Amino acid sequence: MSFCKHCIQGVRHEGEPLGKLETIAGVACYIATPTVDYPKDKVVLFLPDVFGIELNNAKLLADDFAKNGFKVVAIDYLNGGSLAADAMNSPSFDFMGWLANHGADQTRPPLDKVIAALKAEGITKFGATGYCFGGRYVFDLAFENIIQCAVVSHPSLLKVPADLETYFTKSQAPLLINSCEVDQMFPAEAQAKADEIFGDGKFTPGYKREYFPGCTHGFAVRGDMKDPLIKAGKEGSFKAAVEFFLAHL
Repeated sequence: MSFCKHCIQGVRHEGEPLGKLETIAGVACYIATPTVDYPKDKVVLFLPDVFGIELNNAKLLADDFAKNGFKVVAIDYLNGGSLAADAMNSPSFDFMGWLANHGADQTRPPLDKVIAALKAEGITKFGATGYCFGGRYVFDLAFENIIQCAVVSHPSLLKVPADLETYFTKSQAPLLINSCEVDQMFPAEAQAKADEIFGDGKFTPGYKREYFPGCTHGFAVRGDMKDPLIKAGKEGSFKAAVEFFLAHL
């Protein structure tokens, strides 16, 4: 499957990250910990897009979840092979060549190692929030009921309707989809199919889809905050994710 041009476009966000880099089970992770008391048996797994945990935007989002009372573990499941920030908007970058070296065989094992280590530390409930490339892995973890709550924002690499039907059949994890107006990877037809499969109370664990007009694929993590519609989409999708985790995790 090809990616859309928006998968490697975006605006870097400003701010100083508050979390810290740690190695868990040999895997690099960015850890954002609440400064207030929080449930020690829960973690939100942050699965970034192709720019990985190194992108400032990702770290700031993880920090923002922590400010809302969730311990966050952002995982370098790309094995140090995330795209450099300067690949944004680069017409010459060979994205499909990069993708060939970052398939499930390479990228799923780091997730499993980190999750196993966190379980050994006493974590019993996992939420997961995935952006673009990371949305694929949120679905995979939900298929196996490894996570107890799922949030995806402009997910990519999903097979529609097959993956939606598999989720409905196999997963018990409540699902939030943050969708937008212009998204080749999860277009209007896929959004409508998700509502058809999960909506109107059919998916009993819980389902919600948010829609943000004027936004393009990538808006929830790499949107241009100078654009009022994209700013509203980024902030709205984050608020929706926090509220969904508070309700279901």
